[in-house]
Amino acid sequence: MFGKNKHIDEPPVPAIPWADVWEFSIGNEERPATGRRKDPVLGPRAVRSPQGGGELRVFAPAAYVLSKTPAASAASAERSLYEDAEGRNLLCSLDAAETVEGERHHVINDGQGRPIGTIRRIAPLKHALRSTWRIEQPGHAPITNSAEWAQSGPKEIVQRGAGKFLLGALQAVSDMGSEGGDQASKSRALEWKCDGELVMTSEGHSRFLIRAAWLDRRLVFAYALLRDR
Repeated sequence: MFGKNKHIDEPPVPAIPWADVWEFSIGNEERPATGRRKDPVLGPRAVRSPQGGGELRVFAPAAYVLSKTPAASAASAERSLYEDAEGRNLLCSLDAAETVEGERHHVINDGQGRPIGTIRRIAPLKHALRSTWRIEQPGHAPITNSAEWAQSGPKEIVQRGAGKFLLGALQAVSDMGSEGGDQASKSRALEWKCDGELVMTSEGHSRFLIRAAWLDRRLVFAYALLRDR
């Protein structure tokens, strides 16, 4: 039969409230392949959260990633997330990067253009062996990940007597893949902590599991969007 759609009885997966997301990744797979579904069902690119299990497993959109919108240029749209697939309702956006004291900063704004936090890229040899990232939410200490080896940095390791050999060994381990760097291993799981509290775990740049209810999901979505480019 011509034009038969194997998934005609499967409507698009409805969006879920972004504030209710605890686990997500960025992608366009809505329904995975299963025993009764040979190929995955794809939808618009979005921040997607797994819902249900087995044959009922879906990846529900919570915020949409658009290449352009009627109201935004392509450059602006690629730094933005929207509550709808048409790009009418802006959820949050990243300002273009600014360099502050040698660090790259991105301010994150809400849908009304008000700042809600900052993402900072920390240069190597300042706080870590490789470039790493921090997420800052007002009212809380900076959120750092386990790729950030030590607040003091490798120079102090040498000054305390560890020597160049250990520094080289640490650098070699770091080079094998640190999610904070630009050549990250997509399989490495990291812990993100705020003043000792575990607030999130991440796997490479692709999968995020939120642990703290107070963490503003929009900041994590923006970080994932930044690393997904």
